[in-house]
Amino acid sequence: MQKLIIVFIIGVSFIAFMGCEGQSTLTEDDPVKRGEYLVTVGGCNDCHSPKIEGPGGIPLPDSSRLLSGHPQDMPHPAWYPEDLQRNVLANTNAMLTAWAGPWGVSFTMNLTPDKETGLGEWTEEAFIQALRTGKHQGQPNGRDILPPMPWFNYREMSDRDLKAVWAYLRSIPPIKNQVPLPVPPANAPAGE
Repeated sequence: MQKLIIVFIIGVSFIAFMGCEGQSTLTEDDPVKRGEYLVTVGGCNDCHSPKIEGPGGIPLPDSSRLLSGHPQDMPHPAWYPEDLQRNVLANTNAMLTAWAGPWGVSFTMNLTPDKETGLGEWTEEAFIQALRTGKHQGQPNGRDILPPMPWFNYREMSDRDLKAVWAYLRSIPPIKNQVPLPVPPANAPAGE
């Protein structure tokens, strides 16, 4: 009887291991699935998706607008230098899609493949270069990617992983949403 229990435990363990291994292989072999996984664990929806109210008032990504960025007609938060005296480095809107701080106001961009308002006209190379350099569209003279976007963390991803994220972003439905351009800090000289 004890031998039967040991064989049963080994069998169940093997099946569980193969199930995990099978999922891992699926994720490894399918760039779109791997990209979806990386976008999920990377928290991209936390900022790049508008929110709806979930249980207990917790903001949850709106599945009808996933990764579409800051809603184009929504007001944005403000930040004032005196906020630092109150230990406030940044303010955000209720959707967590716009952030105001010493850098000005930044808006999460539309990551859907919409050709007019999202990544539809970007190339894979421009996407990877943007995450490697912190410059919009990966252009050396492009504007800086502003906080709270942790591009400096994502630049450590392998090319394979960044290509998988790109493949996933190209596979989602395009959503037309023209995200505003960043607003410079209130105390910045004109033209900066």
